[in-house]
Amino acid sequence: MTAGVMGPIDGSVVNVALPTFSQVFGVGLHTVSWVTMSYLLVLGSLILTYGRLGDIYGFKRILLIGIALFTAASALCALAPTIWALVAFRALQAVGAGMFMAVGPAIIASVFPPQERGRALGTNGMVVAVGLALGPTLGGFLLTWAGWKAIFLINIPVGLIGFLLCLRMVPARRDPRPQSFDLTGAALGFVTLGSFLLAGSYGEDWGWTSPLILTLVALFAFGAVAFVTWERRVEQPMLDLDLFKNRVFSSANFAGLMNFMALSSMMFLLPFFMQQVLQYDAGRIGMILSVSPALMLFMSPLSGTLSDKLGTRRLAFAGQSLVAVALLLMAGLRPDAQAVDILWRLSIFGLGAGVFMAPNNSAVMGSVPRHRLGIGSGVLATVRNVGMVLGIAVSSALVTWQAGVHTAPGAIDGVAGFMTGLRTAFLAGALLAAAGAFASLARGDE
Repeated sequence: MTAGVMGPIDGSVVNVALPTFSQVFGVGLHTVSWVTMSYLLVLGSLILTYGRLGDIYGFKRILLIGIALFTAASALCALAPTIWALVAFRALQAVGAGMFMAVGPAIIASVFPPQERGRALGTNGMVVAVGLALGPTLGGFLLTWAGWKAIFLINIPVGLIGFLLCLRMVPARRDPRPQSFDLTGAALGFVTLGSFLLAGSYGEDWGWTSPLILTLVALFAFGAVAFVTWERRVEQPMLDLDLFKNRVFSSANFAGLMNFMALSSMMFLLPFFMQQVLQYDAGRIGMILSVSPALMLFMSPLSGTLSDKLGTRRLAFAGQSLVAVALLLMAGLRPDAQAVDILWRLSIFGLGAGVFMAPNNSAVMGSVPRHRLGIGSGVLATVRNVGMVLGIAVSSALVTWQAGVHTAPGAIDGVAGFMTGLRTAFLAGALLAAAGAFASLARGDE
């Protein structure tokens, strides 16, 4: 968990610093967005590969390499002389971050017995929530008092402590059976996921019917067919597709995908609503948004502990249902809303997400054979990243479409059109969350 907290903190801290990077390096926001996008693209494209490498070479080895690489890349980010050097070093950071993010749940599932797995994964979820909640505040403090380099240098002591603790504490276990790495499958997976994530991230900016986006979509479609065909033929695949024949595994991952799509769409749209419609400043927006991770922090270990005693299915259903209700209520926000109107809706959302995540993750990892824990953990992390990209892509497309349809020609501002788009996106998110709740209920008991 010491290593795992670096990922969410780093992501949220860097987002706060994007305007600063724009000023320091003298580039536009479109260019500076690659500081975030390079990280997300590399991270999402390689996580599956790391899970499989963990199964072959041992989770501890992959974990330690990832921490060391992330820490070293953080130092390079602080020394970056140009914006494109920073983009490249952020990509290198993602190579390391993907390693410890991919094998973290697998290590927990391998160390703790089934009757304690939910509590352990819930505690891990609590640490992730701490990182998400702490990131914006820590980023603002460091930028104000120490400069932009400090947001990367802060990773060095945390990384060193995490490396030493993991070196000493994490058991060095690996499957004794001889295994080989599916290099072709890894390459096809990288191309498929990379083209999908890039198209989903920039489809709105570049145009969904632009030649580049259409090429990426075609590359994704070809890559997906080639990947599945190859993985069914190879003796030791990078992704064991037989895992998806397990109803618990496939349904819980689908529910997780719906949850992260709903989460990312709401966290993406709410700042625009508060800034453009309610005229809130960045500090106030950050304080309001921290409510949801704070409740997740409290609920994750409690829900995980309960899932060890009560099972995961009903808790996952209850949590995802609360998420759907919260998004349905978000659709009722008005242009004259007060901060309290957002806060109580966010509280319901954070409560539901906190109840859902630990039982759902426990269901995924509990349905995977021990010699496939790395793959299961990698799929879990990939679902999270894909869900976040898809959520932003779908919600932004809906808002843009509806705003264009409902904004009157010659209007001075587009508040009415934006509000219509916002309601549409939140209703779509509620439907996604409801689909995830149904999947959680219908999958049956473990």
